[in-house]
Amino acid sequence: MSKALITPPAALPVTLADVKTHLRVETDDEDAYLTALIAAATALVEAETGRALISQTWRVYRDDWPADGLVELPVSPARAIAEIRVYGVDGAPATLAGDAYLLDAVSDPPRLLLVAPLAPGAALNGIEIDVEAGFGDTGADVPDTLVRAILVLAAHWHEHRGAEALGGVPQGFARLIAPFARPRL
Repeated sequence: MSKALITPPAALPVTLADVKTHLRVETDDEDAYLTALIAAATALVEAETGRALISQTWRVYRDDWPADGLVELPVSPARAIAEIRVYGVDGAPATLAGDAYLLDAVSDPPRLLLVAPLAPGAALNGIEIDVEAGFGDTGADVPDTLVRAILVLAAHWHEHRGAEALGGVPQGFARLIAPFARPRL
């Protein structure tokens, strides 16, 4: 199973004004740099937690359905299934009706239960599941500790520029994201 971002978030979970306030920066000299730091910090928080922060759509690719009909989705928090397409031998897609599956968005990871699966005819990536994920449309919807993690990380990178900052995260960062991080094997 693989996934690809189809519709990126329309906004970042932390604004430039938030970061400037956090850093006590009053000039506009570094606005582009600070915006880049926000984007990089957001990407790291999403990667470390396995969570989409702001609303976005992901496409999950599968070769076939599991025998028990229960698919664990690699995108969290799942808000809705936008569409499920199953490709036939001729390469033509068929869309599953909304009553052919159930989304369990409460579980972590989210799960999809197939009530009436359609077998794919394509040998590879014959199933596409479009998942709408994220805590919401704005930073106000994102849990505060994840917003704080972005602010702390952006501030750390702002303070420690250059080679020593690469890969470095400040103390406390891991604790801020810990409630949202998935255990890794």
